[in-house]
Amino acid sequence: MLDLVVIASVFILFFADRNADLMQDNEVWSFPLLLLVSYWVLLSGRTQIYNIRRNITYTTFLERLITHFLLFVIGLVLIRKVSNNQFFGSELSWLSLYLFFSILLTRSVIYFVIKYLRSLGINNRNIMFLNENSSTRVLKNILKERKDFGYKIFEFQNEAINIEELQLFWKKNGIHTLFLPLETTFDKNTEDSIFKLAEANKVHISLIPNISQNDWFLYDLGYIENQPVLHQSSYPLDNYFNFIVKRIFDILFSVIILVGICSWLFPIIAILIKTTSKGPVFFIQRRYGFHEEVFGCLKFRTMVVNDDSTTKITAENDSRITRFGKFLRKTSLDEMPQFLNVLKGEMSVVGPRPHMLAVDDYYKPKIGRYSLRSMVNPGITGLAQVNGLRGDSGDREVEMKKRALADAYYVRNWSFVLDLVIILKTIILIIAGDKNAK
Repeated sequence: MLDLVVIASVFILFFADRNADLMQDNEVWSFPLLLLVSYWVLLSGRTQIYNIRRNITYTTFLERLITHFLLFVIGLVLIRKVSNNQFFGSELSWLSLYLFFSILLTRSVIYFVIKYLRSLGINNRNIMFLNENSSTRVLKNILKERKDFGYKIFEFQNEAINIEELQLFWKKNGIHTLFLPLETTFDKNTEDSIFKLAEANKVHISLIPNISQNDWFLYDLGYIENQPVLHQSSYPLDNYFNFIVKRIFDILFSVIILVGICSWLFPIIAILIKTTSKGPVFFIQRRYGFHEEVFGCLKFRTMVVNDDSTTKITAENDSRITRFGKFLRKTSLDEMPQFLNVLKGEMSVVGPRPHMLAVDDYYKPKIGRYSLRSMVNPGITGLAQVNGLRGDSGDREVEMKKRALADAYYVRNWSFVLDLVIILKTIILIIAGDKNAK
C-alpha cells in the first residue's frame, strides 16, 4: 500500500506541476492512475517483490526491485506510446528517476527497520532443530550469526524422541518451524509420528538436504499435470543468449575500467610496490577456472616473495603481507589486474572467486557439489564476497561450506540484474572498506 501511495504521489505531483489547470478534471488523471497502480500490482506477481521472506538478503531484495522497476518503466513507455492522455505527458526520464529513488528509499527504510527490530528480539520466529548433522549445523550457524533474520532457536535436550514430550515442548515454546535433515537417523515409525504430530500442531517442517548429496543439486522439481517429476537442472548461463549478454558486459566494463582507471592507477601502484619491497610488481597464481581449466590469475604482489604463496592461505595479521600490500588487500586494488584476465575470457567481472589449486583440491572431496562453482567463469567479485563469506576465518570448514553454497546459489540463479547489484555492493565495500579483507 505504501508503494502505491508513493507511485500515486510522484505521478500526481509531476502532473500537477505541469498541468495545474487540469487537476480539477478527475477523468484526466484518475483512470490513468488506476491503470498504473494495477499494472504495478500485476507485475509484482511475476517479479515477487512482495514475496519477502525474513531471510532474504539485501542483494536479492535489490535485484527484485530493480528488475521490477525496469519492467514497470518499459510498460510505462509502451502505455505512453499508445495513449494521448496528458497524464502520461511528464518528462519520463526525470519522473522515472524520482519514482525509483522514492520507492527504493521507502522500501529500504522498511527493510532495515524490520531487520533492526528483529535483531533486538522483536518479531522473532521460534524454531528448533532435531537430529542434527553437518548440514543442519551450517544452517544453525547462519541463523545464530544473522540475528536480523529473526529466528530464535530452542534446544530440545532429549536425545531419545518421546512424542508427548516433543508436543509439550512445541506448545510451551510456541515453535513455528522444525528443521530436520532430509535423511534422518530416526526409525520409520518415529519419523512418521513426528510428521503427523507437526501437521496436527501446525508446526512447519523444513527439510535440509545434505550438501554432500550431489543429486539434490542436479534436479529441479516440475509437474506433468499433477504428477511431480524431477528434471535435470539447467543453469541460466547454459542459455547462449545469457552467456553472450554477460560476455559483452564483461568486455565493455573491463575496457572502461582499464582505460579510465587502470591506465593511470597501475603505474602509481607499480612504483609504490617496487619502492616498498623487493620483488616483481605482479603475482601470477595458477587457479581453476571454467570447467576446472587452470589459468594464471593476475594480481598485484602484496606479500614478500616466499615459497608458501601457492600453498598457504592468508591468516590474520599474516607476516608475509607488506605494509602497502595490506592497503591493497583492504581496498581490493590488488585484484585490479584481473580485468586483463576478463578480457582474455579466463574470468568474468562477477562470479565465484577462484581459489588456489591446493584449496580447491582439499575441499572438493569434502563439500558436495563444490565443483558447481566451475560451471561459470570465476569472477573478480562475487555473491559470497559481498556478503562477507570469504571462508578463511572462524571455523573454516563451516565457513567454506557457506561460501560454496553462496556460489552454488549464484550459478543456479544468475541474472544480469544480480550482477549489477553485486558490482554496486562491491563498489560500496571498496569505498567503505571491507572489514573481512585480509
